[in-house]
This record gives sequence, structure tokens and C-alpha cells, in this order.
Amino acid sequence: MPVWLDLAWRVGLVLGLIGLVLLLHWVGRDGLRDNLDNHISFIDVLYFTTVTVTTVGYGDIVPVSPEARLFEALLVTPIRLFVWLIFLGTAYNLFFRNIVYRWRMARIQADLHNHIVVTGFGTSGNEAVLELIARGTDPREIVVIDPSEKALGDAEALGCNVLCGDSTRDRTLKDVAIHRARTLIVSAGRDDTSILITLTARHLAPRLPISIVVRNEDNELPARQAGATTVINPVSFAGLLLAGSTSGRHLADYMADLAASSGQVRLNQRPVMPQEIGGPLSGITTGLGVRIYRGERPIGFWEAESRSLQTGDVIIEIVEQAPPPSTNDPI
Repeated sequence: MPVWLDLAWRVGLVLGLIGLVLLLHWVGRDGLRDNLDNHISFIDVLYFTTVTVTTVGYGDIVPVSPEARLFEALLVTPIRLFVWLIFLGTAYNLFFRNIVYRWRMARIQADLHNHIVVTGFGTSGNEAVLELIARGTDPREIVVIDPSEKALGDAEALGCNVLCGDSTRDRTLKDVAIHRARTLIVSAGRDDTSILITLTARHLAPRLPISIVVRNEDNELPARQAGATTVINPVSFAGLLLAGSTSGRHLADYMADLAASSGQVRLNQRPVMPQEIGGPLSGITTGLGVRIYRGERPIGFWEAESRSLQTGDVIIEIVEQAPPPSTNDPI
């Protein structure tokens, strides 16, 4: 609920209660006595109503008839307590809760370092988080941003940190300490929204690795121009699997095996080790080398440059997937 609407209905409720008491006091004014002039006017009733609703009264106007005293005891006193609860609740909602929120947010932000931010917890975002957890990422290192409370409830059930907000806004990304994040995964469900989130994140964190999901092939170039380091089109990837399956029924299985944490093998990226410098990519012992990145240039294992590894090279290799821990192993 917006702040102005929250405040408006609270003020309206208080005025309604005061109006009700004022009406009843005016109808039963014969049961009241003014110790100053023994005359009860409308101004006197208005004054007596506001004083008795907000305090216990000053004694200048008092109920004298049994009916008036019973009315004050059984109706006005509960209304007085309720009005004070509304005042306290308003103060809490508008002031104290914001102070507590900022304090809690500051504590959470202080602990956010080298974390993974996921904007959008739809189908793709959910699968990405599940895969990260399956690969050994601590859920407490993942921050999920989504405007849907239901989606955030699902993410929180997995152990992730959650924030309800609009990822296209600077403040939302600053709240999750985007400048200290390890990487950003953008899966907003709409290509234009995902690209806008990428632009927002890029100007806040110029060196942040950003992976974005786009559904339309025409939006892959704009996504890269917005600052995305990795652009993934699930439709294109599905097409690759389908096309591969026509050439051999095992090709699609192996490609899926490489991509999933549940497979027997997986792709691994790492920097070249000092002892490997000068040697060929085919000579590495940690896995099967398939590509080198020298700067931003990819070098295949068949190219001549792959026969001599250099300082600063990044190696892409296929390694054996570590088996999941046995449930019988001691903890």
C-alpha cells in the first residue's frame, strides 16, 4: 500500500471514530455538566469529545447521568485505546519501521561480498538458481530480486536472500551491493526489461560479469551493446540440441550432459597455471582442453596458437563431474 493511502485511511478512521463519539455526545448532552457556566453548547461537546478521545479529560466538563457515565466507560474508553493504537501504528509504519529497515538493510549489505545476483525468478531464473545450488554454491551467496511475493517465497525456501523490487532502478541494485557482486544473472521475462536492467547494472558496476537471457534473436546484439558479457537465447540452444539430434542421437545427450550438474562431465573455466605456460593445450592434465581465450579472442584446440600456452590465457576444459556425496558418509 502506498504511504499516502496508508496514512489517508488511518486519518479517515480516526476522524470517523471521533465523529461517531461527537454525535452520541451531542444526542446525550443532557447527561453532561459544564462546571464553568452550566451550559452545554456544540463547541463544548466538540471540545469534550476530542479531549476524552485523546486523553482522560480535564474535569471542566463531566458526565453526571448514569447513562452518560456508562457510555464513557463502555464505548469511549475502548475507542480511546483504539485511537492511540492507530497513532502508534502510524508512527511505527511511517518512521520506526523505516529506521529498522534501513538498519537491517545496512547489516545485510555489509555482509554481501562476491555474491550472485539473480534478477527475475521465473522459469529461467529458478532453474539457474537450482543449478547453482546443485553445483555447490551456498544459497546464502545468492540474492534474488523479483516484484512477485510468491516468486520470492520460492527463492527464500531454497535459502536465498530475497528483495522485492524493480531491478531497473538504481536504488534496487545498490541495495544488493551490485558493485561488490561476483556476477549478475538477468532473466526478467521480457527482453526490453532485461536489457534495461543490464544497462542499469553496467553503469553501477562497470566490470561486473553479466549474463542475460533473451528470447528474440534480434535482441542479442542490443543486449551485448548494453553491457552483457554473456547472452543466452534458450530458443537457439534448444534448436542446437534438436539439430544435433538429427546428426546422431548421442550428440544432444552429450551437450546436455556438459551443461547440467547431474551429468558425468562438465565444462570448466580456469586461468593457465605457471607450469603449463609454453606447453600445448593438449598437454594439460586437469582435463580435456577444448579452447583458449587469449584476451577476448577464442582459440580452438586445432589452431596453431593452442600449441603454446601464454601467461594470461584462460582455458576451457572438459573435466569429470565429481560424484555427489554419499548419504552414508559421516557428517
